[in-house]
Amino acid sequence: MYQLRDTIGLATSIQEAWDFFSSPANLKVITPPHLGFDITSDPPESIYPGLIISYTVRPILHIPLEWVTEITQVDAPRYFVDEQRKGPYTMWHHEHIIHEHDKGVVVEDCVSYLMPFGLLGKIAHSLMVKRQLGKIFSYRQKALSERFETFSLL
Repeated sequence: MYQLRDTIGLATSIQEAWDFFSSPANLKVITPPHLGFDITSDPPESIYPGLIISYTVRPILHIPLEWVTEITQVDAPRYFVDEQRKGPYTMWHHEHIIHEHDKGVVVEDCVSYLMPFGLLGKIAHSLMVKRQLGKIFSYRQKALSERFETFSLL
């Protein structure tokens, strides 16, 4: 199993951060354009447990890939989990955690995932997937810093 962790400090209220992150429409805002990310279902303005959201992404050679996630846990305004139901990974579990901080909020992402195809999946992870996920989360940090004032966590 692989794990990716990412953290950013946002100078905003927990409610404003929650309103942004819990709106499925904002996924496109924080996803790199080259991935061709489009929501294909008709999600509500805010998430709830059991919500199924379907997307199309084009991660390799612009070939469309269907991805379906379910919101499995919600503890507004602090926490939610999305899990892949159909898509490129054998397993995808993404925790979104929002903590209050004296300068605003700290937003943490913890993604646990398994690659398909055994040894070939391990090789693909080493050669491409790990780097691509890192770039996606770097883009996310940039997009968030354009939308919100950020602060250093050091």
